[in-house]
Amino acid sequence: MKISKGIKLLTAALSTVLLFLGVSLFSKKSSAEEAVAARLPVNLNETLTNEMSDTSILAGIDAKVKEYMTYWGLKGVSLSVMRNDSLLYAKGFGIADTDRPMEPGNILRVASVSKLVTAVGIMVLQDRGQLSIRDTVFGPGGILNDSLYVAAIRDPLYRTITVEDLLRHRGGFSRRGGDPMFSTRWIMMQNGWTTVPTHEQLMELQLKRPLRFAPGTAQEYSNFGYLALSMIIEKVSGMSYEDFIQQNVLHPAGCLGFRIAGNYYKDKYPEEVRYYVQHDDEPADEFNNSGRKVTRCYGGNDVTGLSGAGAWVASAPELALLVASIDGRPEVPDIISPESVAAMTEYVDENTYALGWNDTKPDAGWTRTGTFAGTSALVKYFPDGECWVFITNTSTYKGPGLARFTNNLFETLRASYSDKFPARNLFYAD
Repeated sequence: MKISKGIKLLTAALSTVLLFLGVSLFSKKSSAEEAVAARLPVNLNETLTNEMSDTSILAGIDAKVKEYMTYWGLKGVSLSVMRNDSLLYAKGFGIADTDRPMEPGNILRVASVSKLVTAVGIMVLQDRGQLSIRDTVFGPGGILNDSLYVAAIRDPLYRTITVEDLLRHRGGFSRRGGDPMFSTRWIMMQNGWTTVPTHEQLMELQLKRPLRFAPGTAQEYSNFGYLALSMIIEKVSGMSYEDFIQQNVLHPAGCLGFRIAGNYYKDKYPEEVRYYVQHDDEPADEFNNSGRKVTRCYGGNDVTGLSGAGAWVASAPELALLVASIDGRPEVPDIISPESVAAMTEYVDENTYALGWNDTKPDAGWTRTGTFAGTSALVKYFPDGECWVFITNTSTYKGPGLARFTNNLFETLRASYSDKFPARNLFYAD
């Protein structure tokens, strides 16, 4: 009897200790929890190498990619292929910097692919009940209801803008007269400012302008709208945009190498690439109105200031892993609810942007593009569950139009090699 009582006491004590450590003796983990537990703490950017995807059966991919690079004058390219949440291929081509070859772990500016990251952050907050995408953004009853912003509003239509309107580029903002996110120098000159405007100053300036159309009735691509979403994340979470996204989106997804970009080569991260512009690109005026001429990709624009509209740097494999964490497939647990996955990937019509994605046509897959001086990125998730991620460290005269040709490259390579990738998952350590 005493022995039995002692065993019970010992079991109870052990259970208490284990529960404190987050472990239960008696509860069975869900399949999703088991999958999370099974994931090894691998930093993809440190473990992946070109040699892992160097197989003779895939040599034709190398030839096609190098041919594409030569045609468009691309210095370096990172390419990853995922199928059903398994990373099958990850390889770098050309140079990451003058004296370094491109590797899968190199990080590159992804420009507007950053908007997908920001949209996921918004959905995380909605899943937690901290906001709804139907919430209004401006005015006394809005999320960004700071007295400075309320006082700045001239057009009453601002009070009708919802979070969803911002996500779908339907907020009524216009780039006519210049995109405020890429007009820093002109804004400084017009206002007599000697320092680069803060996000708060840009917001106040925008709120004094009339909207081009009634929110929700039309769409016009807006980088400023995604800056506003970044500020919403900060207001609701009480954290900086970068900290919230790192802690609540990227790290839970296993993406450890994403960073907010710097503006100059001297600001780059150790694993980050050098950026190049096309050979005939003229020097640009420095964004801070210094009067200096700079290489457009290093000081022509305030990349850091783009925040959630375009400031992230990432590797191609980690971008694939992020997509695996928001695609609704069971192999990699999602970091957002099934309802949020469905909302982000819902196809409305050809005149309506998806939430974070550019497009989610059922017969063509999900697409997210990003382009500015020194970079072009394309994430394409095909209806059959295959996802291709391409990032280059070189801009071309085609600008955003390069994505169409990159998509054609994907289609060509898929036709010849989709059935030749080895059955494996590079997301996990051996």
